[in-house]
Amino acid sequence: MIKIVTDSASDIPQDLVREYGIIVVPTQIIWGDEQYIDGVDMTAEELYARLPQDPVAPTSSQPTVLQFLAAFDQAVAEGADQIVSISVGADFSGTFQAAKLAAENYRVPISLVDSRAVSLGKGWQVLAAARAAQSGETLRQVLGIIEKVRQHVHLIVGMDTLTYVARSGRLGAAFKWISNLITVRPIVSVNAEICKIEPVTVVRTRKAMIEKVYQNFKQRMKGKTKLHMAVIHGSALDEAKKLADRLSEELKPVELFITSTGPVLGIHTGPSTIAIFGYFE
Repeated sequence: MIKIVTDSASDIPQDLVREYGIIVVPTQIIWGDEQYIDGVDMTAEELYARLPQDPVAPTSSQPTVLQFLAAFDQAVAEGADQIVSISVGADFSGTFQAAKLAAENYRVPISLVDSRAVSLGKGWQVLAAARAAQSGETLRQVLGIIEKVRQHVHLIVGMDTLTYVARSGRLGAAFKWISNLITVRPIVSVNAEICKIEPVTVVRTRKAMIEKVYQNFKQRMKGKTKLHMAVIHGSALDEAKKLADRLSEELKPVELFITSTGPVLGIHTGPSTIAIFGYFE
């Protein structure tokens, strides 16, 4: 049996985690002198309520080697004789390295995968792998499916402000310079080939931001079939529902769900984020 292990920065809804038996290793949220377990001690809703009020900027900390070892042990206890560990992009975090250290000399074979992505950009790879494993695909087939999804996944993120992502150092000097001059709402994507956040555009109004997110994603999926999509939001459920309805009506995906950005992503994107993450088969 193949079991899939990943970290909590994948932002996969809990019902899907349970359905496909995915083992999730939690990351840590560090806020001043306090530490929280992602999704356990701190939910996304709690993060977004506190983030604008607290002058102290939170950070995240990767899972430890011991946490990965515990996850691998759980996989074996659940019947695994092979494990696939899919981590947040190595250029974004040291999570992949922690998984690699835990996998050294482990008692069953472990295939390590650098997703080269964040949030559901990684989450879609995890879900596809777990579905393939559950349906009895071989290890080689599972790894091939992960690679195919990685090449086909697109993510467009609209943020209400540059403040939080600027703190993270993930945007280039051009965006930081703009943020000092005017109030703008940035739209970014993640390039999985170079594992970098790339600017798409900036707009002035929230309505324009949501429209640009939609149109950009629609253009990227033009002519594609068998679309899997998710609208992911930072405490903006009503807008996410409206966007999901539009995607469903106009693009006819084979799969569509709405979920909240987890605390690890939310630290960098801030409240009121609206994003679409999806891939084509």
